[in-house]
Amino acid sequence: MSTTRVTTFDTLNARRRRNSGVVGHSGWREENPASPGRCSGPHVPRVTHRNLRNIRAGAGVGANMTTIGIIGAGHIGSQVARKAVELGYDVVISNSRGPETLAELVTELGPRARAATPAEAAAAGDFAVVTLPLKSYQDIPAEPLEGKIVIDTNNYYWERDGRIPALDAGEATTSGLLQKHLPTSKVAKGFNHIMAKEITSDGTPAGTVNRRALATASDYPEASELVAKLYDEFGFDTVNIGPLDESWRAERDRPAYVIRQNAAELKDNLAKATRTI
Repeated sequence: MSTTRVTTFDTLNARRRRNSGVVGHSGWREENPASPGRCSGPHVPRVTHRNLRNIRAGAGVGANMTTIGIIGAGHIGSQVARKAVELGYDVVISNSRGPETLAELVTELGPRARAATPAEAAAAGDFAVVTLPLKSYQDIPAEPLEGKIVIDTNNYYWERDGRIPALDAGEATTSGLLQKHLPTSKVAKGFNHIMAKEITSDGTPAGTVNRRALATASDYPEASELVAKLYDEFGFDTVNIGPLDESWRAERDRPAYVIRQNAAELKDNLAKATRTI
């Protein structure tokens, strides 16, 4: 049976080599369950949109992942919604201005989509995508996201968000801030280093030569696994950076940010990243 190959980052090795702020190639290991003798981390089977939602992502994750709650209907949120409904998901999408402002988008998306408030979208989704400006992350409702996987697309734009000293100093990450705000959720980084229009245009079938890859990170393996499965459905390979405290590697102004790259190129670019810029 074919598998989706997920490249993961050896954070222990990385930390040992971080004196210069650059991690060498030995920080990376590739997981391929079909090859004995390679690392024994969890593998992610290749799935299609017909069976993804019948696969349990991990402890505490529902067996039927049929509905995505999207909080934020800007460029990224609307593009994720377009691809999701194409794949057969139901989408409940929200913004800060009210469901009535999303009538045109919902009409475009069709019968699998409906508009709601952020709290309603959070409650309705089997998992959620949060795609608001970082400055608004504390407005995200925590209670309806309890126990759920939350995919965070945020990047830090200080020109828009204002200065956040912990981010400037390299003491925190954007997704780490969201995880602290949502302590009972399982936050994973996703869709943050790709141009919005390319979410629906750049995907290719699994096994395609030079297939584009995207990064994820989470403190919860089941969350990063779900992102990898979703990426595969959308047409992308995955590089798993590891925990959220390494997710800065795929953030703004670093080598992996918003360029087209396959898995090997992405892991190289992530390794080149420096903690502060």
